[in-house]
Amino acid sequence: MAADPPTRQVVIEFECRGCEFTEFRVEGEWAADGLTESKFDGIDLAEDWYDYDEKTGEEVYVKEVRWAIRRA
Repeated sequence: MAADPPTRQVVIEFECRGCEFTEFRVEGEWAADGLTESKFDGIDLAEDWYDYDEKTGEEVYVKEVRWAIRRA
C-alpha cells in the first residue's frame, strides 16, 4: 500500500550454477513499476532517485542502495 512505511526490498536475484559471482555494479539505467502501474524509466541507482507518482499523488524513491553477495 502506498501509505505503508518504506521497507527494504529484494530487487534482483541471480542463480549462478557452476560459477562464482564476486561483484555487482549498479551501473546504467534501470526502470521501475509503481504500485498503480505507473512506469518510471531512466533511473540511475548510483545515487538516490526521487520522482512523483501522479496516480497516487505521492513521492516515490529509491535511496541508500546496498547489495550483498551470498550463497543461497
